Amino acid sequence: MKKWVGLASSVLLTVGLLVACSGDDSSTSTSTTKKEDDRTLTIAMGTDMVTFDVHNHVNTSTEAIHVNMFNYLFKRDNETGEILPDLAEGYEKIDDKTWEVKLKEGVKFHNGEALDSEDVKFSLERVAHDSTLLDHINYNSIKEVQVVDELTLRIVTNEPDPALLNRISRIASSILPSEYIEENGMDHFLENPVGTGPFKFSKWVRDDRIVLEVYDDYFDGKNEEWDEVVFRVIPENSTRVSELLTGGVDIATNMPPSEWKRIDDNDGTHLSQGTSNRTMMIFVRSTEGYPTSDPRVRKALDLAIDNKAITDNLLNGAGIPTITRVAPGNFGFAEDLYDTYNYDVEEAKKLLAEAGYPDGFEMTFHSPKGRYLQDAEIAEMVAGMWTAIGVKANVEFMEWSSFVELRNSGKNKDAYLLALGNSMFDAANALDWYNYERFKGQIDYHNEEVEELLAAAAQNMDPEERAEQYIKAQHLLAEDTAHIVLHQESINVGVSDAIDYTPTMDEIIYVDSINKK
Repeated sequence: MKKWVGLASSVLLTVGLLVACSGDDSSTSTSTTKKEDDRTLTIAMGTDMVTFDVHNHVNTSTEAIHVNMFNYLFKRDNETGEILPDLAEGYEKIDDKTWEVKLKEGVKFHNGEALDSEDVKFSLERVAHDSTLLDHINYNSIKEVQVVDELTLRIVTNEPDPALLNRISRIASSILPSEYIEENGMDHFLENPVGTGPFKFSKWVRDDRIVLEVYDDYFDGKNEEWDEVVFRVIPENSTRVSELLTGGVDIATNMPPSEWKRIDDNDGTHLSQGTSNRTMMIFVRSTEGYPTSDPRVRKALDLAIDNKAITDNLLNGAGIPTITRVAPGNFGFAEDLYDTYNYDVEEAKKLLAEAGYPDGFEMTFHSPKGRYLQDAEIAEMVAGMWTAIGVKANVEFMEWSSFVELRNSGKNKDAYLLALGNSMFDAANALDWYNYERFKGQIDYHNEEVEELLAAAAQNMDPEERAEQYIKAQHLLAEDTAHIVLHQESINVGVSDAIDYTPTMDEIIYVDSINKK
C-alpha cells in the first residue's frame, strides 16, 4: 500500500532537501488616493514583467506576478523552509529516479478546464526538453512524465536528482493548461494566459501596469481581501516613493536608502525590510587575452574592494559582505565564507605586479542602472576603489534589456555587475553559474575539480556527502576568485500602514498573504 506524503505530513527541508498581452493601450494611469474600502491592491514595481511564458524567463520580478496566477506542484514555506503540497496532494519516491505524485481533486483552470496529469506532463516536459527556453537548464534532469491516471503521474529523471522537489516548487515549474494551449497555440496563450491561481488575468498595458482579478473558484478558497491586484510599472525611484507617500500605491518595491527615513517618518507609511536570497557579484572574463584570465589579477581586483564600505555607505548597513553566492537557509551553505570579505590594497598591488601589470591596466565594466538596489552607485564606487591599484575601469551603464542581450550574446568585455537570486534554495542552482559549457563565450571560467564536484553532487542522494561536496566547491572557487562576490542584498519595501505585508527572502509577492489591517 502506498504511503503518501501529504498536506498534513509535509516534506521538511532537511539538509537533504534545503533546497504580450491584450487589454487597452491607454496612457499611464494617474495616481489617486486610495479609499479605506478600496478592494484593489496596488503594487509599484521598478521594471515591467518580461513575459507570460512561465518557462522562458529567469526574472524574479516577473515571477512575483506569475505566482498569483499559476501554481506549482509544491511550494516552499518561507517561514519554516518546508516544502508543502500545492497542486499536489502528496508524493512517493519509487526509486532514486522515479517520483510518483498525486494531484488534488477539483482544481480548475481559469477557463473552467479541470487540472489533470496531462497538464503536468505537458508543462514539465516542455521546459525539460526545449533547450531554447531560458530555464531549460534547471529542468533538463527530467527525462519524462508518465501519466498513471487522471490524478496520478510519475516524474522520471535521467539520473538521480536529490533537488527535484526544490526544482518543481520554483520559477518555471508552474503548471499550464495543455488542452487550451494545444487548441489555441502558445501565441494565443501568451496574449490570454490561463492558470489555476488565486487571481486571473485581466490586462497588461506594457510599461504601465498588469491587472489581475480575483478567481472565484480557486481550489484553496477565494481571496476575500482583494477583488483586483494592479502591478504598476514605475521605473523612477522618486516617483515610486511619491506614489507611496501620497496613497497612489499600497506597496512600493526597491526603496533607495536615501528615502528610508522619509518613508518611516511619513504619516501612513513605513519601511518593511528583510534579507534577500540574492547576492551582488562582479563576473569577470577568464577568456584568454583578458587580464582577468590570470587568477592573480582576479584576486587583486577582489582585494582592492572594501565590501563593508559599500554596504555601510551605499546600503545603510542593509547588506552582508560575503565571498560565496550560497546564502544561509540554502542547502550546501558554507558558513565560514559568509559575513566576511577580502580587503588588502598593498597585497593587491603586489599580485598585479607579479601578473605583469605593475602600473595597472584599463578595462570595461558593464553595469545595469536601476535593476538592483544602488547598482549604479556600487559600480562607480568599485571603479573608484580599483584606481588605488592602478586599474582604470570604464563603467558602461546599460538599460536592463540591453544588458541582458549583451551577456546572452557573449559580447560583454572584461567584467559586469550582476545580482543573482536562488529560487531553489539549493547550492545546485547557485553554483551552476560556474559551469564552463553553460557560459562558454561569456565568462569562460573553468575549474575541472569544481566541475567534477558539482556533477557528483547533482546526483548524490546522500545529503551529508552532497553538502560536503558543495562546500568544498565553494572553497575552491573562493581560492581561485572565480568571480568577485560583494554582498548578500536586503529587501526594502515601502508599505502603507493600512496594509499588513512583510517581504519574503525569495522576493516573490504572494498576494494571498497580504491583508488589510
